[in-house]
Amino acid sequence: MKLFVDTANLDELEQCLQRGFPAGVTTNPAILSKEKHRDFREHINDMIAMLQKYDCKIPLSVEVFSTDADEMLRQADEFVNCFGHYPYVNVKIPIGWNELTVIAELRRRGIEVNCTCCMSYNQAIMAARAGANFVSLFWGRIRDIGYDAGQVVSSVAKTFASWDSPAEIIVGSIRHIADINEAMQAGADILTVPPKFFPQMCGHPKTDEAVQQFMVEFSKWQAAGQQVALRKSA
Repeated sequence: MKLFVDTANLDELEQCLQRGFPAGVTTNPAILSKEKHRDFREHINDMIAMLQKYDCKIPLSVEVFSTDADEMLRQADEFVNCFGHYPYVNVKIPIGWNELTVIAELRRRGIEVNCTCCMSYNQAIMAARAGANFVSLFWGRIRDIGYDAGQVVSSVAKTFASWDSPAEIIVGSIRHIADINEAMQAGADILTVPPKFFPQMCGHPKTDEAVQQFMVEFSKWQAAGQQVALRKSA
């Protein structure tokens, strides 16, 4: 199981990289739009510089911002030109009939692809058959339309395994800690998680209680030892 960081915020990214756990980073146009307005290419290059600062050699997904197939290909070429000095960039392409031609062409060019916005078993299968390296299933949005997200992920995972597909399943659209646990158990290869959830994944009130108990008992023991030492020196 790998954890990707779903962010374009440099401070959030650095906090995660300092802790050593990210296996990748995902962005999308909506996430980028929350950052300070500037040329997005500068922003992505700053993210790459952050990854290089921590000597990270992990995937970074950059998504096209067009619904036209020809324009998607043009943007993908631009991404390679602008970000190709970091060899782990992959291009995010949304699932769709015309979009499959983009995925297939990018793979012919040796460009790695993350097929995003998949909401169904069929979409995930088509994306993988077109050559996508990663297939992103949107857990929360699948549930929004009344389907069992865990069943969709599990079915895709079983099918990929049956034909030994090299495609990896990314589960995104994480909204609760429970989503993370359930998606892991459903068979996702990767979870891409908003940074706000990572501290919660490390915390537990009983952990805090246990650590506090250890500190208090040690302090009492240490204080008693100091009293003994004082009496002996008196």
